[in-house]
Amino acid sequence: MAVPTTTGPPDPPAPTHPPHSPVTTDRAPGLPATAIDPAVMARRIREDVIRMAGGPEGAHAGGSLSCADLMAVLHAQLLRPGDSFVLSKGHAAPALYSALAQLGRIPADELDGYAQPGSRLFGHPPHDLPGVEFPTGSLGHGLGLSVGLAMAEQLRGGDRHVYTVLGDGELQEGSVWEAALLAGHRELPGLVAAVDRNGLQITGGTEDRVALEPLDAKFAAFGWRVRTVDGHDLPALHEALRPSPAGPVAVIARTVKGRGVPFLEHRVAGHYAKLKPALVRRALAALGRRTTGEAS
Repeated sequence: MAVPTTTGPPDPPAPTHPPHSPVTTDRAPGLPATAIDPAVMARRIREDVIRMAGGPEGAHAGGSLSCADLMAVLHAQLLRPGDSFVLSKGHAAPALYSALAQLGRIPADELDGYAQPGSRLFGHPPHDLPGVEFPTGSLGHGLGLSVGLAMAEQLRGGDRHVYTVLGDGELQEGSVWEAALLAGHRELPGLVAAVDRNGLQITGGTEDRVALEPLDAKFAAFGWRVRTVDGHDLPALHEALRPSPAGPVAVIARTVKGRGVPFLEHRVAGHYAKLKPALVRRALAALGRRTTGEAS
């Protein structure tokens, strides 16, 4: 079933991205004083994703919405100066761009030009954008890049952390498991790989294409410490995403594709969406009905 569309007279333009004002909250040691409440960040990420999906090029909405809470906890609470983050599922760039705008790394009004000619906010993260260590887009490479960063840190005896967010359909790539094997063998401390386990990929359900379960047992067999968590529970994510000095951590975050927007939730067709203004307003209204504490 396709994502709903509208017919009839032209709609007025969809809302643009408002300026972001950080909301201070308790934060981990080493974070800047302008840390943002993760619940607020997650809600704003979802709103920004919807606005980007309402642009002329559309956006990868479903997977950006499902990983919004992961992105918020990492960027608002856990990433310290010097730590590394790799968005292996590069098509979720809209969620990353929103987080970077909220942190002041890029101007919020740049989000209005997402994926348009002349914009530096491509459909997948470019290498020269603040907050992006590697360009990602071809799936299956982010974990290998992260393992390389973690190995370098292990060799220099440092304590920097390396985080990566992977899509679950991406785990069907053999390169992911080559990297996982090496990480377990090296017992890499400070490496955290979070899987956005929403169960859907562009062609359907992951278990109908190439089954992944039992996913926890697979990572454990490769020497990883595995934590399975509700991927929309912010406090639980905060605990699960903490690195271990004893070796790599795999966080299987059970999420909902299109989370927060009823007509996109659990929908394969929402993987990539180009929303008309009326649907943008409808989605923003649905997100706005949640309280700040429920925004995740």
